[in-house]
Amino acid sequence: MKDVKCECGHVNPHGTVLCEACGKVFDEQSKDKSLLDMRYEGSARRSQTYNKTIVDKIWNFFSSVKVGVWLIIVTLIASAAGTILPQEMYIPPTMPAEEYYEDQYGWFGKLYYELGFNNLYSSWWYLVLIAMIGISLVICSLDRVVPLYKALKAQRVTRHEGFLMRQRLFGTSGNVDVQDIATVKQRLKTKRYHVREENRDLLAEKGRFSRWGPYVNHVGLIIFLIGGMLRFVPGMYIDKVLWLREGETKVVPETDGQYYVTNEKFILENYDKDKDKTFEAAIDRAGMVVKNYQTNAVLYKRVGPAIPGEKPELEKVKEHKIKVNQPLKFEKFALYQVDYKLDELNTMSFSLTNKASGETFGDIKINLYDPKPKYDLGNGYYVEVLSFFPDFEFAKNGEPTTKSRIPNNPAFVFKMTSPQVPDGETSFVAIQQTIEPLGDNQYKMAFKGIETKNVTALTVRKDLTLWIIILGGIIFMIGVIQGAYWNHRRIWVQNKNGEIWVAAHTNKNWYGLKREIESVLSETKINIPADQIQNEKVDKEGI
Repeated sequence: MKDVKCECGHVNPHGTVLCEACGKVFDEQSKDKSLLDMRYEGSARRSQTYNKTIVDKIWNFFSSVKVGVWLIIVTLIASAAGTILPQEMYIPPTMPAEEYYEDQYGWFGKLYYELGFNNLYSSWWYLVLIAMIGISLVICSLDRVVPLYKALKAQRVTRHEGFLMRQRLFGTSGNVDVQDIATVKQRLKTKRYHVREENRDLLAEKGRFSRWGPYVNHVGLIIFLIGGMLRFVPGMYIDKVLWLREGETKVVPETDGQYYVTNEKFILENYDKDKDKTFEAAIDRAGMVVKNYQTNAVLYKRVGPAIPGEKPELEKVKEHKIKVNQPLKFEKFALYQVDYKLDELNTMSFSLTNKASGETFGDIKINLYDPKPKYDLGNGYYVEVLSFFPDFEFAKNGEPTTKSRIPNNPAFVFKMTSPQVPDGETSFVAIQQTIEPLGDNQYKMAFKGIETKNVTALTVRKDLTLWIIILGGIIFMIGVIQGAYWNHRRIWVQNKNGEIWVAAHTNKNWYGLKREIESVLSETKINIPADQIQNEKVDKEGI
C-alpha cells in the first residue's frame, strides 16, 4: 500500500484521513461531514488499514475496544464464580479435593471441581484470560498512541482552510491590526500556551501531555497484570497456613528446610465486661469478645546439611510474640497470626482392667498424633493398637473410618494380650463407646483421662510481586490524574486572504476553552469564534 503525499509536501501513511502536517482532508466521503473527527488526528491506524495476513487479523482482533471489554467481563464473571465455593487451599485436608467437593456440595461441587474452579486463580485458562487482557491493552495502546504521536509531532503552524473551517470553534475577522495579533500572542503566552509562529500564523498549544493519560493507564494496568501473573511463578508468592501445637516445632514451608518455628505458648485474652465497659453489650450478646490472641514463637535455622532420618541441628535466630498485624519477619518471609483452636485433644490414657475383679495391670498414654503400635505393660501383659481412627465415623457400608487426621473423635481397635488369654482379645474403643466384636472379653481398656493443647494457625507469606503491583497501581493513578485534570488545547490564529481566522480544539472541557478564548480576544478587533455544534442545534430546532 502506497503512502499518500499531500499538496503541502508531507508524506502520510496509507489510510490517513487528515494530512498530519496541514490537516487537509483526504477521504472524499468524510468531506460531507460538518466537523472533523479529531480523536486520533485523522491518522492511519494499523487495525483500520491492513487486514490481509494472519498477523493483521490477530492485531485487529486485539485492537478492538469491544474485545477488551468482553475479556474483562468474562474474567470478572469467572472471578466471581471462584468465590461461590471455597478454593482448594482453604478446604480442610481431610480427604482428596475431588471427593471433598462432591461430598460437601453434591453434583454442583463435582462440576465445580471438574471445571477447575477449585484452583481458579492458578488455572491455565484463567491465566490465559489475564494474558489476553494484557495483550489487548498492549495492542490497543500501540494501535492508537503511535499514529497519534506522529501526527501531533508532524503538525505545522499553518493549517489547511478546510481543517480550520471544520473545527468546532471557528470564526473569521476582517480589518485586524497587527497590534491585535501581538496582543493575542502575548496573552496566550501569559496563559502558559506554547506559541509557535510561521508566516504570521500562530499555533498556541498546551496540555498535550494529557493526551497520553489513557496510555499511561494501560501501562500501569499491564504492569499490574504482570505482577499478578508472577504470583503463580514458583518462589515469587507464597501464602500457606501452618498449624502448630504448643511445644511443637515444624519446618517453615517453602524455605527448603532451612527455617523452623516453635510454638512456645499460645495466649488468648478476652475483654472483661466489668473492666471494658465499651464491649459490655457485645459480650452480653456474643458471650465473649477476643481482645488478643498471640503465639510466643521461636525461630530456628538449620545448621549444616539436612540428613534424611536424622533430627536437624537448629540454631536459634529470634523470639517474637506474633499477634494480629504484628508478624514474625525474616529474610523475605513473614509469619502472621490468623487462627487458633483451643483444647485440642493431644493424649488419651487407658488402663488394662479385668472386667470381673476391676484389677488393673498397667496404664498406657497414647499420643494421638503419633500412637505406638504396641505398649508393653510387663509380666506378659501388653496392648497393641491394630487400628486408629483420629476423627471416627461409620461409613455407608458400616465400616469405621476417619473424616480427617485431626483427633476430634478418636477411636481405637485394641488387641489385649495377657497370660490368661495369650491369643489376645479384640476391643473397639471410642469416646463413650466400647464394642467387643468377637464376644465378651475378660479384659477391657478403661478410660482414665485426656490431655489437651492449644493450637495456633500461622500464615507463611512471601510476596516478591508486591512492589510490581504497587508500581503498576501508582502508574495507573498517574495516568488517571494526567487525563482527568488536564486537557489538550490548541488555538489557531491564521491569516487567510487578508482575514484573520481563529479555530480551536480541545479533547474535553469545551466550556473552559471558550472562556479562555474570550479572555484572550477581549478588547481586540478579532471576533470570538462560534461554537458550530450549538449553531447546528439552533438551525435544527428553528430557533
